Amino acid sequence: MTTLSIHIDTASALWKKSFTRQRQKIEQAAALAYLLAKKPRALLAHDTEISITLTTDAALRRLNRDYRHKDKPTNVLSFPQLQLPTHGRKRSNPKPPTAKDLRIFEQRILPLGDVVLARQTIAREAKAQGKTLESHTLHLVVHGVLHLLGYDHMSAAEAKYMETLECDILALMGYNDPYHANEHKKKTG
Repeated sequence: MTTLSIHIDTASALWKKSFTRQRQKIEQAAALAYLLAKKPRALLAHDTEISITLTTDAALRRLNRDYRHKDKPTNVLSFPQLQLPTHGRKRSNPKPPTAKDLRIFEQRILPLGDVVLARQTIAREAKAQGKTLESHTLHLVVHGVLHLLGYDHMSAAEAKYMETLECDILALMGYNDPYHANEHKKKTG
């Protein structure tokens, strides 16, 4: 039986006690995203790990500048360690890794990658969108983990595929659809 390890690093005091049972909820969101996402068969034979870092706008701005050439903070960045096929994509796609490709990890845990979240940007977005910090954070954890597993939103088809899975995962956790959370408020308010 394989295991998934989720490592959470609270790199900024801004995240301390941002919402109740924060660590457990973040772990649950990451684990559900991993469990419900499509994965190459070879990946299923390995113990895997995901690292999640809770940090600041300044840290995300540096990462966004250095890796995406965008000198501004963002809410979440994902850094996959493996190139996996993208789900919902019609254009050329990398082949899924085979057992032979992953043989180097036979006696070690396979690192899927890192998800990094910026507290200030997430708080601003949550307030502007009428969401709780908790629900928005957990949505971005799910979103980031799906990126590690080859999901993307570069085309409308990819975005729909990814967003549907995100909504399904969050619904299992008892959270509203993050893409349409304010529609009811707008219609009645």
